[in-house]
Amino acid sequence: MEENKEIIQVQGISKKFGEIQALQEISFSVKEGEIFGFLGPNGAGKTTTIKILSGLVKPASGLAFVNGFNVISDPVRAKESVGVVPESSNLYAELTARENLIYMAQLYGVPKKEWESRSEELLREFNLFDRAHTKFQGFSRGMKRRLTIAAALVHRPRILFLDEPTTGLDVMSARGLRGIVKKLKEKGITIFLTTHLIGEAEELCDRVAIIVKGQIRVIDTPMVLKMKVQDTEVIEIKMQPMPATITKEMEAIPGVEKVTIVEDRLRLYGKTLHESIGSIISHLDQGGRKIFSIQTLTPTLEDAFVKLTGVDAEVMRIDKPVKMGGIN
Repeated sequence: MEENKEIIQVQGISKKFGEIQALQEISFSVKEGEIFGFLGPNGAGKTTTIKILSGLVKPASGLAFVNGFNVISDPVRAKESVGVVPESSNLYAELTARENLIYMAQLYGVPKKEWESRSEELLREFNLFDRAHTKFQGFSRGMKRRLTIAAALVHRPRILFLDEPTTGLDVMSARGLRGIVKKLKEKGITIFLTTHLIGEAEELCDRVAIIVKGQIRVIDTPMVLKMKVQDTEVIEIKMQPMPATITKEMEAIPGVEKVTIVEDRLRLYGKTLHESIGSIISHLDQGGRKIFSIQTLTPTLEDAFVKLTGVDAEVMRIDKPVKMGGIN
């Protein structure tokens, strides 16, 4: 593998759907063998980017190259090295696991003599061999997602697109799937992963592009992104009650730059919060709020995201509704 080779290149891509500007002149590159994350809230343009790179949607302007091939002028060659795992599965409910894999092998042009052996290999790799003859509709969400990833790998692509891979999964299934993603990276597969889960991006990705409203705000490693907020102090206060006006009240206190609500806790950001703690406590006491705990936090990727985008972390925790016929 050529060191630091750019296997995906995007230059000034834009796309509109009616009056909605889905993407606005985005540019980035993905290095061969890395896990590159597209992190942003629902509606940010993540899925549209995957559709453009996989040749399903044409951009209004700009250029995109996948494995050296122009996805606009030479989409067939570009698709040969790509596997796509959509947010809602593209497999057939009435077919068994084995039948789905063989069918996908046919679609991807895998030689007929390899259909059976490749299907068995993937079923074993994804711990589904014992369910080879079970219809897809009888699988749990986690098993459906695993089989969908296996199907996208049937033709041994160099690049795998994963669109919100853990959406709708329980905690254990999501953890298992992240383990699968890590193993695929170890095999040298380049992974382009979209997610609205900040923790997932931090755990899996070598580099992260933060995208909001069709615009890329920043691209860097999770470590460097966290370093961007090292000069920011973070204080978390557990308190009750939590009125709707509390964020504006607290942001009016000198030294408090940003306030978010994380479950039942108030999170405050600022460069000189330690100087404002007296005013903060006094304001809460005067408002009749009961303080249960106050603690100082080390800035995380979530804190970097909030500072760089202004998007409340709670917005990032909202899942898209899982479509019927998808991974349900």
